[in-house]
Amino acid sequence: MTEIRREVLTLPGAPVGSVNPLPPLRPLDETHELDERTRAGLPLDMARQVGYRPLRSVLPERIRDGYGRARAPLDVDAIVIENERLRVTVLPGLGGRVASLFHKPSERELLYRNPVFQPANFALNGAWFSGGIEWNIGATGHTALSCAPLHAARVTAPDGGEMLRLWEWERLRDLPFQVDLWLPADSDFLYVGVRVRNPHEKPAPVYWWSNIAVPEERRVVVPADEAWHFGYERTLRTVPVPDHDGTDRTRPLNSTYPADYFYEVPDGRRRWIAALDDTGHGLVQTSTDLLRGRKLFVWGSGPGGRRWQEWLTEPGTGGYAEIQAGLARTQLEHVRLEPEGEFSWLEAYGPLSTSHEPAGDWGAVTGEVERRLAEALPRADVDAAHEAWRTACADAEPGERLATGSGWGALELLRTGWKLPGTPFDASTLGEEQAPWRTLLDTGDFPEQRRVGPPGPTLVAPAWRDMLETAPARPLAEYHLGVAQWHAGDLAQAVRSWERALELAPSEWPLLRCLAVADEEGGHPERAADRYAAAFDDLCAERRHDGEMWVAATAALGRETVAALLAVGRVETARSVWDGLHESTRAQGRFRLLEAQLLAAEGDMAGARAAFDAGFEVADLREGAESIGELWTTVAPGEPLPARHDFRMRPEPEDRP
Repeated sequence: MTEIRREVLTLPGAPVGSVNPLPPLRPLDETHELDERTRAGLPLDMARQVGYRPLRSVLPERIRDGYGRARAPLDVDAIVIENERLRVTVLPGLGGRVASLFHKPSERELLYRNPVFQPANFALNGAWFSGGIEWNIGATGHTALSCAPLHAARVTAPDGGEMLRLWEWERLRDLPFQVDLWLPADSDFLYVGVRVRNPHEKPAPVYWWSNIAVPEERRVVVPADEAWHFGYERTLRTVPVPDHDGTDRTRPLNSTYPADYFYEVPDGRRRWIAALDDTGHGLVQTSTDLLRGRKLFVWGSGPGGRRWQEWLTEPGTGGYAEIQAGLARTQLEHVRLEPEGEFSWLEAYGPLSTSHEPAGDWGAVTGEVERRLAEALPRADVDAAHEAWRTACADAEPGERLATGSGWGALELLRTGWKLPGTPFDASTLGEEQAPWRTLLDTGDFPEQRRVGPPGPTLVAPAWRDMLETAPARPLAEYHLGVAQWHAGDLAQAVRSWERALELAPSEWPLLRCLAVADEEGGHPERAADRYAAAFDDLCAERRHDGEMWVAATAALGRETVAALLAVGRVETARSVWDGLHESTRAQGRFRLLEAQLLAAEGDMAGARAAFDAGFEVADLREGAESIGELWTTVAPGEPLPARHDFRMRPEPEDRP
């Protein structure tokens, strides 16, 4: 019989840390964007979905950037699903990540299992980690739930045994979803039923990619002869599969730079992707047809890709590639989900072995893998399992609760009265963050904070914005209204709301910071610098102690303030802000880089170079960011970028095709 049990996974790790208390007002920093020339040449259906309501902001989420690089033994709650053939380890507190898929008869780990837990700045809202299988919902990129808890419970599986249900309210698109995982008796395959629902009266854009990390010393096999290639130069073009530019690109280490390959699986062909070692053994993923896309992401063999591998894993333990499955052909697209509609599909993950190594003629290789998959798990069985799950189990009420997610779904059900069978968002999950919003819902009045501190998170959906519009115009309500208006694109009205609040606010710095961002976005850098400096001074005057909340707020605001001041050449004021940061903050790698930028602006190139020589690690370095390399060319012109700072994801301009 299949068993589901709780365990604690202990591994070297860096805690996720505190959430950035500043609302993320700036446009989304996303590397997967296309230039206009590329957009114009896309097929019409792809172009339509690329242009369908792309995400512009991560509101109402907050940025998770409180992690570092120092690792110590870390206990992580896990749920194990096990039968006679497979042992599956799930991390409900970290986005429901499947950390391990272990095939017991062959004693093989089928996934890339990261030996460490190291957050890095890859999720839409910051903290993310590599390895295993992750469930990416929301918008182009890694989900904002990468390092967030999901609800988890036992549910009866289609075969009468037990399955694990994960569910949560995805806040970027305001949609509930569930992921059901079960192991049929004596099965070599993990079954995963997924459902995304749109309870609203308007269509919603949906994004989903199941992201599977596998050892990079594999050949990726997929039933396609063509792929869309994205190489971080903002272009998307078709290339042949498997060979491109004289090289077999289905082997991850054959590429030099990081790249995405979105495979064109022909209509009517079974949907699957496999990663096999040189003996023909490995992992296969297949699904019902709704999950149409298949992808390979490679870090490549170049210095930047190798550095990222070291950064995200443990040097010397082997790298990984990612095979993925999604609702659209590429990850730049979002799919329309009709009002009160749902998407559901079934995925299956398991071992696959071929009779010989996966080399030679591409058609023969894909044919062999497809035959072996048909023997191990017929396509009809996957369709039947999906139908059985959807009709008999998807709406089943969860039993014993195994983990608790956020209270945001419960708040939405209080507001709307929606009934969502199978995914209960219990009122008992409402917490401190939801409390003022429940008061607004019940009374029409948004309460002022009882103790001094950064404002809590803002809800930005139209219904909540409307309630803020009619609430008594007190400072905190006006602050949140401004954030909601900014998110809606009503920038001028947002500024007016923040300015009204500023007249009576006991705490000015949150409003001054919002106005400073508005000035930056509006092309007024000098005024932005003034407001940033005033905001930082006000925060330092208000700060009560050196607790985590205040240190996080001072660090976040100080970092933005120094950057804004340097942008307009006010170096002396930037230095005074730097001196106002907490000592522990200034010691962090991200602030060591900021100090090097400050020293360079002061003309002290030797001091800036010394910061590089002493070494620093910018824990929240963004995917695709080139700030370290740009500063290096200033402080050490003509010298090659040191390997420890080389995170480049694309060729230099003169080397690009």
